Order: sequence, then C-alpha cells, then structure tokens
Amino acid sequence: MQPPLSPRIRYGVHPSVPYAARIVENLPARTGRSLEEWVSLLGEAEASDNKERRSWLRDQHGLGGTTIGLILNHAAGKGAENLSPDAYLENAPKLVEAMYAGPKAHLLPIYEALLELGLSLGPDVEACPCKTIVPLYRTHVFAEIKPTTRTRIDLGLALKGIEHPTSASVLDTGGLARGDRITHRIPLEALDEITDEVRDWLDRAYALDSPTHG
Repeated sequence: MQPPLSPRIRYGVHPSVPYAARIVENLPARTGRSLEEWVSLLGEAEASDNKERRSWLRDQHGLGGTTIGLILNHAAGKGAENLSPDAYLENAPKLVEAMYAGPKAHLLPIYEALLELGLSLGPDVEACPCKTIVPLYRTHVFAEIKPTTRTRIDLGLALKGIEHPTSASVLDTGGLARGDRITHRIPLEALDEITDEVRDWLDRAYALDSPTHG
C-alpha cells in the first residue's frame, strides 16, 4: 500500500501555471482565436500526428512552441491542471504519490523530512511538484528533491558562487557549466543521512536566493 502523505505538507502553485494561464487568456487578442477555437481549427488540419500538427501550427500560423504545446495538450484532453491554480493544487499530491509509488515508497519519509526542512527555512518558500521532482522556490528555484533511483533521493542545490564546496557529500552536477540553476546535489538513502551538514547546505542555497543577495 502507498504510504499516505503527511498532512503537514503544503504545496504552492508552480510558476508555470499562471504563465500558461496568461498565454491562454491573451490568445484571442494576440492570435485572433481562443484556445478552443485553435483546437477546432487543428481538427481541420491535414496532419496525422503531433509532429505534423506542431509543424502546421508553427509554419502556417506562426505560433511559438509554448503556445503550440498548450493547444496540442488541450486537443488531447491533457494539461487542464496546468492552467488553473486550484486544479494544480488538487493534482500536486497525486504527482508526489506517483513519484513514490511501488519500489520507491520507502523513500517517502526521506522526501517528507527534506520537504519539511525546506519549508521551515522561511515563509517565502514554496514547494511546487512536477512529474519527477519537487522544486523549492524562494525568488527562483534554490533546491529540488528527486527520487533518482529506487534507493536514493538527490537533494539538488543552487550553489552558484560556491564553486568548490568543502564537503565530500556535496557533488557537482555539472549544472554551472550548462547554465542550470541546480549546480550540486547531495545523495541520500536514509533518514539519518539528513545531518546538520545537509541542513546547513540547504540553508545556504536558500540564503543565496534571497531577493537582496548580491
């Protein structure tokens, strides 16, 4: 049986949700058609699959990738939870439950401990589940919790400016060179591995994302 999520856990709305909602709201003024009208028009296109539909919307109508993705998802009956804050928040626990289902269920207590630790850093922290990770936001993403394997959770950290952490447990992800927010990770396989050192690094990532930092 899937362990229940802690009732103490709270989630915030992922920033992509209001962003997508604004795109949909502005579609009529920007393109001359609403989302539903674009879906209806898409049904008239001589395109057999999503690749052809994507090309048709881009080449024939000049739409951008994000807008095209919204139209294709809506046409397929997907993504409604990513257009409404209420729908997203209702779906968020389900994303986490799916992440820790089956052979990863034993990792759930580690996830909950890390999440509660992150949320305790300040009232401005929000956890916004995605399909495979739960990122923690302050001004930007400063950490993420990911069940990378069946036996390990990686606590990703945004530590730009701290290029060489003096700890063997803090591993370079290569993110700095790629321009990613997450630059380091701490692998965790048991609750007792969430030490004061882990707490300190999470707190440092939170501090680096202060609106007044730098």
